[in-house]
Amino acid sequence: MAKELVVISGKGGTGKTSLVASFASLAARAVLADCDVDAADLYLILEPKILKREKFSGGSRARILPELCTACGKCKEICRFGAVLSDGASSWENQNFFRVDPVACEGCGVCAYFCPEDAIEFAPAVNGEWFISDTRCGPMVHARLNPAAANSGKLVSLVRAQARKISEERNLDSVIIDGSPGIGCPVIASITGADLVLVVTEPTLCGLHDLERIRALTRHFSIPTLVCINKYDLNEDLACRIEAVSTELDMRVVGKVRYDEAVTKAQIMKASVIEYTGSLVSLQIESLWRQIVYSLG
Repeated sequence: MAKELVVISGKGGTGKTSLVASFASLAARAVLADCDVDAADLYLILEPKILKREKFSGGSRARILPELCTACGKCKEICRFGAVLSDGASSWENQNFFRVDPVACEGCGVCAYFCPEDAIEFAPAVNGEWFISDTRCGPMVHARLNPAAANSGKLVSLVRAQARKISEERNLDSVIIDGSPGIGCPVIASITGADLVLVVTEPTLCGLHDLERIRALTRHFSIPTLVCINKYDLNEDLACRIEAVSTELDMRVVGKVRYDEAVTKAQIMKASVIEYTGSLVSLQIESLWRQIVYSLG
């Protein structure tokens, strides 16, 4: 059974996706899963060729049927999210008086349940899309959540399930998951049941604080957790402090990667830094990957 590595961070911009792209270049037999569905960008580096495309529905949404609506106003009265809007003066002849704002609608279904005329349709909503693709580094499962759409945790779970399925079908050794930043629902969906978590942090007070929050989360789920300090040379004193705190929190720092403009240049070329240059930063990432492989067993 394939081992699952999840790479997460406390916030965006720490270099998480850049490292995952490099891991994809170094891994011999792996399937990739971009679970940062709210802001997926691993595809920008790996240029996937889409083989399968499916719509994702993570909930339902209300829609008022004008031909049945009597403009009684019950739906507007009971909607606690303010999603039912009125466009003019109320009258029995004005059948289009009420409408549902699809962005504000939370999909609770209360309006449809209490509508005396059964004039509200409550049907599955399309919240985004998910894809199975081929890349130069192997198979990849990724997704895109629509703007303001909810249920990203469900979409993350779907992406992970498809990645595991591919790993079983092709007898691949590992699943490398690019998780979401933070500690919210999509992160929980990314790490639950994983074999190993790598936290990518940076030498800032914010990075230190986020590291402590993430450790509380991974400890709750009893998941072994490693740390990489990215751009450590921007503040080496704080990087040393993060190392000390990581030890206190029972996390091993398995890599320290220097700041290098080659990473940005590689992204512009739609390549991982491993593919772009053989400089010191690439050697540090290769060493980090060896530590991860060893920890995965």
